[in-house]
Amino acid sequence: MDADNFTVRRMKRAEMDLAVDWAAAEGWNPGLHDAKIFYSWDGKGFFTAASGGEPLGFISAVAYGENYGFVGFFVVKPELRGHRIGVELGRAALARLEGRNIGIDGVLNKVKNYQAFGFKMAHKNSRYMGVNRRPQAPTGVADIKQAPLPAVLEYDAECFGQPRVKFVKNWIAQPDSLGAAVLAGGGKLGGYAMARKCRDGYKIGPLFADDETLAARLLDALLARLPEGEKYFLDVPETNAAAVALAQKRGLAQVFSTARMYNRYPPDLPASKIFGITSFELG
Repeated sequence: MDADNFTVRRMKRAEMDLAVDWAAAEGWNPGLHDAKIFYSWDGKGFFTAASGGEPLGFISAVAYGENYGFVGFFVVKPELRGHRIGVELGRAALARLEGRNIGIDGVLNKVKNYQAFGFKMAHKNSRYMGVNRRPQAPTGVADIKQAPLPAVLEYDAECFGQPRVKFVKNWIAQPDSLGAAVLAGGGKLGGYAMARKCRDGYKIGPLFADDETLAARLLDALLARLPEGEKYFLDVPETNAAAVALAQKRGLAQVFSTARMYNRYPPDLPASKIFGITSFELG
């Protein structure tokens, strides 16, 4: 293992499972099926720094079309941090997404490092944690399987800012997950949400809705179907005051925050509809 003699190459599929294990060790609490879903979205966008065949660090740089990309899964072995590994991984990620507006959810105490790569602070995303008390299932909320897929894809593209058809299809169909949607008539949605099993509890994400009332109903629809006493996590963008208020009204505890940064400009997203992002790793 040599921190000064390594190469950066495309990640092998088997290494994705190791990257997720490293993410878990960092406290990022990945979903049980994140590795498969993330890699299947854009397998060419994952990179490994290796020496003598041994992985030293990982990063992802997934593309959403020709104009947008997202960098995540940035982790280096703890004992090798402070060397060139992180810098070279970062360069590989940026080269892969060259010409695109790129987003990241960075560690707050590393903001200056990201700024050196040309990223600018947009806002904070904060992870909140609660313990499920199994609320009564609300009316007017359907299982995600009952929602027209085109409507789900349309609503997701509006809130995420880019179409991600294959990703959403895999996300809502993954094992160990629950989904809910508000059907608004006319083949439209008023919102949708997913909960997926993670190493510790469940993560709610995305949680997209027209307003706080619908977001609360979607959240309750998921919690009503999850085990009582189970932990759940919601990653809330601080650009949506109603989303922060929803987390606080539910008595959720803020666990940590990330710096959402972009190398060009913050996308023009409907912030009032984003109550929980999909993931810190892929945006």
